[in-house]
Amino acid sequence: MHVLVVHNRYASAQPSGENKVVDQEVALLREAGHRVEMFERRSDDIAARSLLGKAAIPLLVPWNPAVRAELAARLRTERPDVVHVHNVFPLLSPAVLAACADAGVPAVATLHNYTQVCPPGTLQRDGRPCTECVGSSPLPAVRHGCYRGSRLATVPLAVSLSVNRRRWWSGVERFFCISAAQRDVLVRSGLPAERLAVKHNFVPDPDARRTDTGEHLLYLGRLAEAKGVRLLMSAWDEVAAGGGVGVPLVIAGTGPLETAVAAWAAGRDDVRYVGLYDTAECQKAIARSVAVVAPSTWLEAFGLVVVEAMAAGVPVVAAGHGAFVELVEDGVTGLLHRPGESASLASGIRRIAAVDDRNREMGRAARRRYEQGFSPAVGLERLVEGYRSAIAGRSGGGGRAPPPRGDISGEGGGVAPAGGGGGGV
Repeated sequence: MHVLVVHNRYASAQPSGENKVVDQEVALLREAGHRVEMFERRSDDIAARSLLGKAAIPLLVPWNPAVRAELAARLRTERPDVVHVHNVFPLLSPAVLAACADAGVPAVATLHNYTQVCPPGTLQRDGRPCTECVGSSPLPAVRHGCYRGSRLATVPLAVSLSVNRRRWWSGVERFFCISAAQRDVLVRSGLPAERLAVKHNFVPDPDARRTDTGEHLLYLGRLAEAKGVRLLMSAWDEVAAGGGVGVPLVIAGTGPLETAVAAWAAGRDDVRYVGLYDTAECQKAIARSVAVVAPSTWLEAFGLVVVEAMAAGVPVVAAGHGAFVELVEDGVTGLLHRPGESASLASGIRRIAAVDDRNREMGRAARRRYEQGFSPAVGLERLVEGYRSAIAGRSGGGGRAPPPRGDISGEGGGVAPAGGGGGGV
């Protein structure tokens, strides 16, 4: 099969689970003998643009005509079987779908978050769940400055969500949801169930697996409010006040709360802030963990770090909502804590670190869960199945009229995680 992958890469200064997923899928397909090409832009390149070029970017977020022309020409020349769209923000835009239509090539799109119903894609505002834009116009997001705390920065996303609803509806044959939990949210919001297929992210089998009970608890990901970093700090302080659990907490990552985390960890023996790890360092840190902690306060659409822990035979302590409920079997492959409650998270941390034999068994069960649901073999099968469905749908007549105004499926925006500029792990 010949596949063209379309992706706007997030800035390399922050960890991006979405960049990682795209790279892993491309490698998986190529290893299986499929021909895979890339059509991409890089957010890192924005810094090299002229002042005028930077100023023009918000105008191109809803629609970039140059991208449409360039991609359409390439599709007509190369004639791939299918186009797989990931992130189109900020340098590509939904114009990529018009290019697919121009060239008559079917498109699939992975929904990495909730931007079909929420401009920043998080369904959260000020650390609390928010559905104010769901089923209505995105004006509340503009009013509250939901993207990066800025009304001005939110406007292009809100405009794109509004004006491109018909394009997304008619231009994509199959949407991949990365968890059943995410799909359920979108279906309840009014998106049509028959267009939304669940295709979990897969994780390559790691070079390093845990061989004992571990030497630290690990938080690995973006240092941001939505990831529950402040909640973790509060819970760990409670654990420390009670005498600790005998191993330190290691925090790896970067993001808006980096200064606060570094200050909190400074001078403590029970906390180590190590900055941003590369892939090999991440794998080693996970394999040396008693457990991985994932305390997100927002409804995670997947949670890549949870599956990375499972692959290494490491249990997790995760928030009991969103995709985590689907990924983690409470008491079997890890523990779920009550979302947003530091006392519940502290209790989970104590329990996961308390009994070595129980921790080991959870780790073994987590590894089995990975092998059954998140291995490369499973990921490849679901990818190819989705591509074939899209190709069959287009050959049978793929164009669809949009739903009536007022159905939330009519408010679908771009497939672009806009929360903070990076789809952190």
